Amino acid sequence: MNIKVGIIGGSGYTGIELLRILHQHPEAEVIAISSRALQGKKIAEVFPSMAGLSALIYSFPDDKSLNDCDIIFFATPHGVAMNGAGSFLEKGIKVIDLGADFRIHDASNWTRWYNMEHTQNSLLEEAVYGQPEVRREVIKSARLVANPGCYPTAVLLALKPLLENRLIDCSNIVADCKSGTSGAGRIANQAMLLSEASESFKAYGVGGHRHFPEMKQELELMAGEVIGLTFVPHLLPMIRGIEATIYVDLLDSSVDVRPYFENAYQNEEFVKILPEGVYPETRSVRSSNYCQLAIQYVEHSDKLVIMSVIDNLVKGAAGQAIQNMNLMFGIDEKTGLSQIGLLP
Repeated sequence: MNIKVGIIGGSGYTGIELLRILHQHPEAEVIAISSRALQGKKIAEVFPSMAGLSALIYSFPDDKSLNDCDIIFFATPHGVAMNGAGSFLEKGIKVIDLGADFRIHDASNWTRWYNMEHTQNSLLEEAVYGQPEVRREVIKSARLVANPGCYPTAVLLALKPLLENRLIDCSNIVADCKSGTSGAGRIANQAMLLSEASESFKAYGVGGHRHFPEMKQELELMAGEVIGLTFVPHLLPMIRGIEATIYVDLLDSSVDVRPYFENAYQNEEFVKILPEGVYPETRSVRSSNYCQLAIQYVEHSDKLVIMSVIDNLVKGAAGQAIQNMNLMFGIDEKTGLSQIGLLP
């Protein structure tokens, strides 16, 4: 199989990460990549890591070459995929949106969080939330996939075994999460300057982060009930990686939850449960599509702590999108995603 791929929004970190991983994919080929700002430039002029590896030239997003694709990835700001996906779907071209346009099922709720009217209700209803470990079978037959956000990916994978087996009090879940600076994208931003972010650590979006409604929606679908969630993101002075430390109360503190995690992920290539007493590090999954989880019951506070690490640009974005693409085209979902985390 030769899957012809187009990338819209290929000038950012997620776009080049898609290109990097797909370049090594044995059954896919990027034939078109677009960016309004970079139209006419060669890939290697913008990303020297692709020198001698790709002859692609950036086109406008309405370039006809995109219509020759089997699938289009939107690696764009919110609002772009919402208005552009329909024309590709009408031509029989599958779409994966790495942005936020189709993640929240309720259009009014999406509008409230993104300060923009959602104009594509029919597509919103059709879109499948692309968490393979949760919705694998539905993803296989989907035309339109909403790729999950990076923070939600780390948190959902950490809580899935507990919620599906009704092991915790759902009224008080605390997700204390940290991300590297690449999560803010490739745009010029004073707060992301080296001298601003280095040797510092801060919380942000405490009163409301756009990943909150997505996370709450999916956790409630898992739990089958309303949940109480406190989500606090933090900025770390590093480039890649997300670490989520999640605090929950067990309904029965005598229950050993490890077998539930092992059973939930025993057949999942990209989720690894660490041994007792070993805690995950972001560097262990850097540039890989893996999620590592650790579980620790804290007896003196009667809390269960779950720790989850991913690379925000891979399992949190481009890698998971390619995992979804593999499922949509009926090939082994691990294809092209076997890279192990980079050390040191």
